[in-house]
Amino acid sequence: MLFPESWLRSFVDPKLTTDELAHALTMAGLEVEGLSPAAPPTTKIVVGRVLEVVKHPDADKLNVTQVDAGTGATLQIVCGAPNVAPGIKVPVALVGAELPPAEEGGKPFAIKLSKLRGVESQGMLCSARELKLSEDHSGLMILPEDTPIGQDIREALNLDDTIFEIKLTPNKADCLSVYGIARETAAITGAPLQAPVYPKVEVKLDEKLPVKISAPDLCGRFSGRVIRGVNAHAKTPMWMVERLERSGQRSISALVDISNYVMLELGRPSHVFDLDKIHGSMDVRWGKKGESLKLLNGNTVEVDETVGVIADDREIESLAGIMGGDSTAVTLDTTNIYLEAAFWWPDSIRGRSRRYNFSTDAGHRFERGVDWSTTVEHIERITQLILDICGGEAGPIDDQTVNVPKREPVTMRVARANRIIGVKISADEIAQIFTRLGLTFARSADNAGDETFSVTPPAYRFDIEIEEDLIEEVARIYGVEKIPALPPVARSEMRATHETRRSIHAIRHALAARDYAETINFSFVDAEWEQDFAGNANPVKLLNPIASQLSVMRTTLFGSLINVLRHNLNRRADRVRVFEAGRVFLNDPSIKAGEMAVEGFAQPKMIGALAYGPALEEQWGAQTRGVDFFDVKGDLEALFASLGAAKAPRFVKAEHPALHPGRSARIEVEGKSVGWIGELHPRWMQKYDLPHAPMLFEIEADALMARELPTPTEVSKFPPVRRDIALVVDQKIEVQALLDELQKGMQDEACRIVQRVALFDEFRAKSNTSGLGADEKSLAFRVTLQDTGGTLQDETVDAAIKSLVDRLARVYGARLRG
Repeated sequence: MLFPESWLRSFVDPKLTTDELAHALTMAGLEVEGLSPAAPPTTKIVVGRVLEVVKHPDADKLNVTQVDAGTGATLQIVCGAPNVAPGIKVPVALVGAELPPAEEGGKPFAIKLSKLRGVESQGMLCSARELKLSEDHSGLMILPEDTPIGQDIREALNLDDTIFEIKLTPNKADCLSVYGIARETAAITGAPLQAPVYPKVEVKLDEKLPVKISAPDLCGRFSGRVIRGVNAHAKTPMWMVERLERSGQRSISALVDISNYVMLELGRPSHVFDLDKIHGSMDVRWGKKGESLKLLNGNTVEVDETVGVIADDREIESLAGIMGGDSTAVTLDTTNIYLEAAFWWPDSIRGRSRRYNFSTDAGHRFERGVDWSTTVEHIERITQLILDICGGEAGPIDDQTVNVPKREPVTMRVARANRIIGVKISADEIAQIFTRLGLTFARSADNAGDETFSVTPPAYRFDIEIEEDLIEEVARIYGVEKIPALPPVARSEMRATHETRRSIHAIRHALAARDYAETINFSFVDAEWEQDFAGNANPVKLLNPIASQLSVMRTTLFGSLINVLRHNLNRRADRVRVFEAGRVFLNDPSIKAGEMAVEGFAQPKMIGALAYGPALEEQWGAQTRGVDFFDVKGDLEALFASLGAAKAPRFVKAEHPALHPGRSARIEVEGKSVGWIGELHPRWMQKYDLPHAPMLFEIEADALMARELPTPTEVSKFPPVRRDIALVVDQKIEVQALLDELQKGMQDEACRIVQRVALFDEFRAKSNTSGLGADEKSLAFRVTLQDTGGTLQDETVDAAIKSLVDRLARVYGARLRG
């Protein structure tokens, strides 16, 4: 927010220099981002009156003027401005004057005694652009008639003023005006505040425009009045133009300038309608689907039931709290106006401007909250300015209050405030702070003597709702600089570790150790990704997405990982191995609201990884080959190593929307599905323009974080025995089923010496000479046997092997291969 220092000091004038004032505001939370002069340096430029104008004898576009600059002698100055005329007062650069340089960083422009086409010129008459006061170079800068002749232009136009640029946090809506900042300055410095006075104007008309508030949840209070006979051609006073321009506003016309001026002065956006263009009465309501409105900025927008409007009997006239419509805009031909000031509920304005891809000063203020108690007073202020500048006659104010906020008292405990701030501030000092802030309060104390303040927030403070808000007010007015910077003091305790659970960071480090690079992505993704990679046609949708292609919350990490892969491939990477530890978001009505939960939505943390390209970096010691399913499966099994053999993951053949139907598996732990692994589906490889299919897996973080406590076992002093058995089974029987049955068989008494069973070969016949049927396969298992009590005898080993073979024969019809 921009404003001139002189405007601020018209309300409150603390005995501080400009830099001291800027520092005080910054330390109280109103960060001053910059200070800049209102105008660049100039010398010997004064106010002069043009006495006579005659045509130059040798130049059609030049005039020879006689000017009284208060020097005691009339000056002859040659001028080419089209608006030069006898009687006007203008800035006069005397001989020896220095004007701002034409370009930034250049040298000042010096005025010398010179001749133009043979006529002597004793100075220069200046435009606003030549003084670097604006970009207007259409003619001379004409000064008000009451400006003293001979007065230094810097004094006459207050050019030694300073422009403050303040960066306000979103909660400080009460400071979106010069008076609001003055109110804060008075509280910070203790200087007296010159509150504005709103005298009632004389009512000369008995006319009201009928207005109905059909949506109390949109508009809580609506005030307006009719003013007839205004002169829209009236010139905006220079003092108002000066303040507007130094606040970043361009002067447009008197009626518009007055509305903008009061918005900057008091924080009250208002709107001026051309009364003669309003059809009948007005209705403040929600829009209707299919309605449209051409705005003042030339855009035509479609409205619906979520957008507030002001409509007359025929059409929509304004976008409520944001921008007026083109059809009732005031012009230089306007003679009768309707002046409106209202309280719009912040929730009814918030986000609407973004929907239409523009922002307005009015919407910026209303969506943060504007004082609802002063609409009538501000109408009086605007009316007085209009009558003073544009003339006219005013009617009575029509004020309707239907639904304004009810401010409940907020309680603050002195002891808690002192504990949070870190210094002891007495209750009396806190009372003084609240008084300086204009907060109404009541004090009380309990039996133990602990004092409490009950503060009722004023209508202009929408940021005071909880105890911490009041504590913040105490801290910033007390002075952040007065709070000592002390290191925190806390007990140093050794926290208990979860021996059966590892942290997510350990998993991240384990994946990084296996050559995966971590990536971090947005949790909101393209809705098309959800359809492709999760088969999800109804994902969690965002109400206010930051971009149209990031409109839903993800239910899988696959889309994010594929996007990272494409980003790297576009930069000529040929080997990509990445992972992400992030949350996915699922509709789940069973989830209840909690400190870390949102009702109706599950947010499990997942670990996803992708491998693409060569299995190893190109090297001399190994032949180059592409990464495959078993490489990634091995990486995943390594992550599960801490679970122990009893809880090792099972890979069950299944289909997933994102994965190749014959090269994918569901990951199960103790019978529960915890994730997926596989090769990307060829359909998506083609759609997303990938030269080769990447391998992916996604698994619940909780499944990887569990771990078994280590169990000590005796190391045998006796040698192990290894036996190989080849079994013939039906090709439909899965190896995992046989391994599960062998694992059960190891619990038998005869098999207690079996330490390990592993598959090391599979054979399928290509002809009938192998002794295998067309629908049979041969599986070779290596069985390791060992005893801690002594060397194994052949009879004991044979009994164990026979027990295992008989079990498989009984359950799956397996036979030993001959």
